[in-house]
Amino acid sequence: MSTPPNAGSASVGHLRAFGRFLLAALFFLIARVIAHRGAMGLVREDWLPLLEQAMLVFLLVVGYACFGFILDRQPHPVSQQGLSFRAGWLGEIGIGVATGWAIAVACVLPVVLFGGIALRVSFNLNAFGWLLADAAFFALATLALQIAFRGYPFQSAVQAIGEWPAVLMVSVLFGILQAWLPGSSHASMAVAIALGLLLTLAYLRTRALWLPWGIQFGWVASRALLFGLPVNGLTNHSPVVQGDPISALALSGYDFGLDGSWFACVVMLIAMPFVYRATRDLSFRYNAPVLIPGGIPVDLDAAARLQHEAATRPDTPEVKPLVQILPAMSPPPPLAPDLELPRRQSEDGTPFNEN
Repeated sequence: MSTPPNAGSASVGHLRAFGRFLLAALFFLIARVIAHRGAMGLVREDWLPLLEQAMLVFLLVVGYACFGFILDRQPHPVSQQGLSFRAGWLGEIGIGVATGWAIAVACVLPVVLFGGIALRVSFNLNAFGWLLADAAFFALATLALQIAFRGYPFQSAVQAIGEWPAVLMVSVLFGILQAWLPGSSHASMAVAIALGLLLTLAYLRTRALWLPWGIQFGWVASRALLFGLPVNGLTNHSPVVQGDPISALALSGYDFGLDGSWFACVVMLIAMPFVYRATRDLSFRYNAPVLIPGGIPVDLDAAARLQHEAATRPDTPEVKPLVQILPAMSPPPPLAPDLELPRRQSEDGTPFNEN
């Protein structure tokens, strides 16, 4: 079997794209270290998480924009990461937040019905101020994850191995990172993979990070700030509401939170067709193929004008010119002067008068 002539160049392009993916993943790890150490030297411990996530978002956006501009020759590297401020982007965030909140409610209801949640509420004004700071922290933290897992690195992975293999690879990597957290389990890893698939589906349907960002923010902030439940094993996110779940491990995840419950994994999978249905119009708008014109350029205005003139011109009979048909035989040539016929004479020698 002969190798296609462009097979070598295609394989080289896939290898370069995969190399860009590895470089982007390495940059994400380095940016986390830089953001953490930079924030430690600027603010006190209370504000450290918020500033760290803000610095991480800044480093990722600028760093990946440089990658896209230098390595991929992207004319608009920030927008092509999925951060395009297009018409309706705030509405996409709102749809995502509502979807994430609905997923959180669907996971909390069985905990309440088949067990309960012990709530402690604080009405201190200072606590409400910290509640806004925690909301900003979750917004920045989830945005950083979207940029890292569905921005430039994911786009490079798609160029290297294809769309759906890249979806599976990035989702599994997200689950592996969750497995490193203290108190994680097989259930928490499954929830992370299912969440990664859901968020990537939202990105592919809209070709932007706004909808997946809203879904993850709604999913995390609703549990932490509204219900006071643990998030990835941490319980100090909400200064206003503190909740202790009293239910089975498969429903509540105990101290690790709903991120470690098998029921949450099932809810994530069930939410996929709903997200697919809700993004039908957005998918039609941003995933429709671009029609590239081909053939010979034609002046449509001139062609339409000629057609109109031909249709409105009055009908006049065509007058054909008359053609005279000459005889086929030509007249004989005239005789020469020295070849004149002799005059007829009579018998007596006198000229004969023919008249």
